[in-house]
Amino acid sequence: MNWKLILYLSLYGLIMAIATVYWIPSRTEPVFWLIIFIACAYIIAKKCTGDYFWHGFAVSIFNGIWVTAAHFVLFDAYMENHPESVEMNKNLPTVFNPRTWMLIIGPVISIVSGLVLGLFSWIASRLIKKTGA
Repeated sequence: MNWKLILYLSLYGLIMAIATVYWIPSRTEPVFWLIIFIACAYIIAKKCTGDYFWHGFAVSIFNGIWVTAAHFVLFDAYMENHPESVEMNKNLPTVFNPRTWMLIIGPVISIVSGLVLGLFSWIASRLIKKTGA
């Protein structure tokens, strides 16, 4: 596993973590993630020699850590800029604190995203020629 590349690519997740708190609305966020996933899959396919799926999966796990941490720490700013999340949280059972809910749902989203980016990376590895090949 190329951990340096994984950590480098996860910096896109850190950028998105901050950007989704302050500037990117929830309705357009998936478009940004799709672009990031395509770019990461391409880079993984070009730079790695194997384990493409696992590289993509690991990048998404790190992305999830960045995003969950930023949304948790910057919770008030996130809620201020995402009124749809405030409305959604009104439907949570009273036993769930919305901030704590982020810590529960964040890893689930990371795993699902990891499966998607892993698949993208594996597909890209089949379509893209290696550097120097």
